[in-house]
Amino acid sequence: MRIGILGSLEVWGDDGAPIAVGGPRPRALLMLLAYNANRVVTVDAIVAAQYGEDPPADAAGAVQAHVSRLRKVVDGVTFAGGGYRLAVDADDVDALRFERLAADGRRLLQAGAYDKAAAMLREATGLWRGPALADLPFGGARAARLDELRLAAMEDLIDAELALPTGTSVAELRTLVAANPLRERLRGQLMRALHAAGRQAEALAEFEDTRRLLADELGADPSADLAATHLAILRTDHMPRRAGLPAQLTSFVGRSAELARLDSLRDTRLVTIVGPGGTGKTRLAVEAARGREACFVDLSPVSDGDLVPHAVLGALGLRESGFALDTGDPMRRLVAALDQPILLVLDNCERVVAAAAALARTLLSECPGLSILATSREPLGLTGETLLPLAPLEQDAVRLFADRAAAVRPGFSVTDRNRDTVASICAAVDGLPLAIELAAARLRQFTVEELAERLVTQGLFRLLSRGDRTMAARHQTLRAVVAWSWDLLTPAEQAVAARFSVFTGGASLAAVEAVCETTDDVLADLIDRSLIETDGRRYRMLDTIRWFCAERLPPDARRAHARYYLTLAERADPHLRSAEQLDWLATLSADHDNLMAALRWSADNDPATGYRIVAALTAYWWLSGRRSQASEACAALLERDFVLDEQYVAGVLHAAPKDEAHWARAAEVMRGLTGPMRYPFVAAVWGMTTGPWGPLDQTDQLLGAGPWNAALGRLSLAMMKVLDGRPAEGEAELRDVLTTFRDLGERWGMAQALDWLGEVASWRGEWDRAATLWAESLAHYERFGALEECVDVLCRRADCLMRQGDAAAAESDFRRAGELTKRAGLPESPEVLLGLGSVSGSAELLARALAVTGDDFLGMQTRARVLTALGRHEEAVAVAWTSPMITTLAAAVEGLASVQPASRAAFLLGTAVALRGTTIAGDPTVAATAAKATDELGAEAFAAAYADGVRQTRDQALTALS
Repeated sequence: MRIGILGSLEVWGDDGAPIAVGGPRPRALLMLLAYNANRVVTVDAIVAAQYGEDPPADAAGAVQAHVSRLRKVVDGVTFAGGGYRLAVDADDVDALRFERLAADGRRLLQAGAYDKAAAMLREATGLWRGPALADLPFGGARAARLDELRLAAMEDLIDAELALPTGTSVAELRTLVAANPLRERLRGQLMRALHAAGRQAEALAEFEDTRRLLADELGADPSADLAATHLAILRTDHMPRRAGLPAQLTSFVGRSAELARLDSLRDTRLVTIVGPGGTGKTRLAVEAARGREACFVDLSPVSDGDLVPHAVLGALGLRESGFALDTGDPMRRLVAALDQPILLVLDNCERVVAAAAALARTLLSECPGLSILATSREPLGLTGETLLPLAPLEQDAVRLFADRAAAVRPGFSVTDRNRDTVASICAAVDGLPLAIELAAARLRQFTVEELAERLVTQGLFRLLSRGDRTMAARHQTLRAVVAWSWDLLTPAEQAVAARFSVFTGGASLAAVEAVCETTDDVLADLIDRSLIETDGRRYRMLDTIRWFCAERLPPDARRAHARYYLTLAERADPHLRSAEQLDWLATLSADHDNLMAALRWSADNDPATGYRIVAALTAYWWLSGRRSQASEACAALLERDFVLDEQYVAGVLHAAPKDEAHWARAAEVMRGLTGPMRYPFVAAVWGMTTGPWGPLDQTDQLLGAGPWNAALGRLSLAMMKVLDGRPAEGEAELRDVLTTFRDLGERWGMAQALDWLGEVASWRGEWDRAATLWAESLAHYERFGALEECVDVLCRRADCLMRQGDAAAAESDFRRAGELTKRAGLPESPEVLLGLGSVSGSAELLARALAVTGDDFLGMQTRARVLTALGRHEEAVAVAWTSPMITTLAAAVEGLASVQPASRAAFLLGTAVALRGTTIAGDPTVAATAAKATDELGAEAFAAAYADGVRQTRDQALTALS
């Protein structure tokens, strides 16, 4: 409920609807209680306010009756302490809200926050709808108090408006003065408003009128404040004019959070906006200073620190010209001029940062009302300085581009069609506002698509080489912006900055120290100068700066970079097979771009280092789902000579497109290896990619000693047993392997074992156990970001759900697997297409699955399954014959059985069990085939034929199929 008493009584419900309060006495009562909200008003006070000095005989009874009527429409009226009280939120009574806003507005005015003060005071005075307490017959003193508060608030509002560029209305002021002719504050405000409007003669005449009126009416002279205003107007023509804020030709876009932060720092006496060139420091400072008493000083033309005080004097309008040359110490003059509540904006301090800091220290210590807002590419370094680091734009970058692009190409807007292209342009220029504006200006010549392409082909510095001719030279091109910062560096800082440009995606402190050959002090200086950024863990250089510095990169820096990251990769590899796995994956992921850059450089310049990097990163790429990202660099490596057998195999595994000659050569290398491999994961990947490639004793020999190596060998053995028709043996081995990997804390091994255990459990129809095992396996893979493995597990789980008859859940898993495939940037998954085609019965999806199936041993399995789903059973069996996995043949035989005569069908179903070593619980195709054959043969004959198939040895089964 809200109550209005600044005018006639108004009451509104929580929904904003008006509430009628009938009768003059109840209305007067509510108005009085609202005026005294949350305080007890005695019955005597109520009687006096309603009846004055002539109350009725039973006034107390009348009050009680009025209260009773009031309670029927208004909540919160209670009896307490010999009177009545209205419980209500103070802000829900307009008079109380007015008082709070007026007091807050005055505090803001006194603090120099004129724009905020004006807004708050306008809200306060806007609450008045008419004479206060209009329905309270004897409320004169109370109404007079509110009227005085209103007039004071209006005077505060006028003071705030006079301090703003927009000023205040002379006409409205004249009306107020006419209604209150003896209020000197209003008279002084009218004089100031007239003077601000260029009407000095009228302002002086207003003073004379006021002086005569005061003498005639009160026999008094004007107050000291009014006399001072008069004197200031008389002296105006001889007073200096300080530099106001620079006018802006474009709208201000973004930076709302930074503006809010600066607003919250109004009471902080020294704030420095720091950031690289082109981030919009000056524009932000100007916007933050709007609405405040401010003086703007541009220090960019000043190259001599001794001239900094003179630049400030000039901005204040206190230049030496027109004065005697012996005007004294400029700092003394500045202290005298700035000893007042004012904001001094020192822009572009970086060229004279020491002198700017010294000036700020002196002024702040001797001018207690002064605040300083500085912009610089490095901090001033003073005690008490608050820094506001200005990062490149993110979400607002596209808005800024759209705004500036529309100015040069009318009608341009960001749409769903071009949004991604615009975002890529903004990202390419690091989100730097200046670079975004320079890029948008090129839309005079290009479409956004052409602009994005040229940023890649021509480079930033060439494309963004023409800017606004009215801007400072250092801001007319992107190269000029960066060169300005470069020229401020010492030779030692330039050397480190140039070497730092070799990093891609940032670097750790250890990497910076090793590659840049730097000290902590030089690195700290580059951070202070906004050339390098840090979050405390990693160091980064904006690409626009990095490209400039890269033009000065010494030849040996790339070799040092490659060697450092080779060392990091080789040091990380053994930890990826331990409980520290996730930590080291995070370490390598943070430097993924650097590792790839080192590999690409090595492929062209140092192949031996390149091969070593590939082998050392094999485990990382597979665990983190990045196995295809090195394909081009590895293909380039294969064009060079090799001397490292194991590392060569790793290169072959990751190169694309696949080269049959290299694969044959790699297979020969693997067969020829005799000792333990330095990188056992290379052996694991070779087996996962090519299938069984040698006797198990050779596998153990190549994997070498150690718990993880032994567990990997046993994992391979267990998987082969499952795929070779010995699921019970394989399952027992998998359980032991899982225990070992758990003891080691190695999650990839756990996920592999859990996945296969889930598959075997699903074959037996242990649905809940299989679901639990797969869920844990997925959780491990998801922590790695191993999306390809997640796809495999989801497809297996979906197949299981299909066998349970839950087609909807199966489709959901297949679709999620498809989404992960896209997210990983992988080609269409034939397993996903097969699953979705099977769920929907879509021959088109099955045909697509067949088209994208690979020709490796896993591809053979999928191809056979797709052919079975298409009803091409003879072809499926033919493909399965070439697979090293007997389970593939068993599945194809079950499909073939569905189109055979009943007796042959029963025998083939049994043969599939003989090959696989178990039945597959819930397989709908097998169930339908068995039911059909049983109907035709009878249960006994079916069982006999089925048993004939089951009791075969593997050789007998293969012979029966040949």
